[in-house]
Amino acid sequence: MAAARQETGANLSLKVGRVAAPLREQVLDVVRQAILDFHYKPGQRLIERELIEQIGVSRTTVREVLRELEAEGLVTTVPQKGAIVVVPSAEEAAELYEVRTALEELAVRQFVERASDEQVAELRATADAFKKIVDEGSDTKALLAAKDAFYDVLLEGAGNGEVRSILNSLQARVRMLRAASMSNPGRGPKIIKELNDLVSAIERRDADAAAAACARHLGKAEASGLKGISSYSPPA
Repeated sequence: MAAARQETGANLSLKVGRVAAPLREQVLDVVRQAILDFHYKPGQRLIERELIEQIGVSRTTVREVLRELEAEGLVTTVPQKGAIVVVPSAEEAAELYEVRTALEELAVRQFVERASDEQVAELRATADAFKKIVDEGSDTKALLAAKDAFYDVLLEGAGNGEVRSILNSLQARVRMLRAASMSNPGRGPKIIKELNDLVSAIERRDADAAAAACARHLGKAEASGLKGISSYSPPA
């Protein structure tokens, strides 16, 4: 029955693929990505009946997914309204970026100290790849993927599993603000310069300059993210 609904009634942008991963994990990935792509916008209600029809799964699966998204900080439950996509407040964003800045500055310093020359070259390559995607006028999803690639190299070269684990636990909320930031006109070229400053300092093996460049980048990202999300209103 669910398979039939999936074949005939699902919105293609939300359709669950036929892969080996458990169904709940597939649905979680699909709905999470729809939030991060602003298909579901901050402040928008996530109506169970509509999700069931769009994705083609059971009510039980949808409810499990919404609970998981609430635990990740992407969804909140409001009495009489149900599940709603979170609208981060300025205070919440500031706290998130304080933690993120402290951890990423540490990661940058450890990358300078520990990364091989090959990893430094790979980091430069990911920054160049990000520039290429911006120059091509690609969408926010492509920009997010390119930025993820940059951070994958940075965290791998830093060699601190605990820092990576904590940052991963913040990833969903960070990506929402990052997506909002990148959606602002003109933000892409500014990120290119900020990443270039960071990588140039790393290439010089100047940990202090690299940490300062990282902090500047995240400060501008926070301001841009709040600007990008300011047009959405929290639920009344």
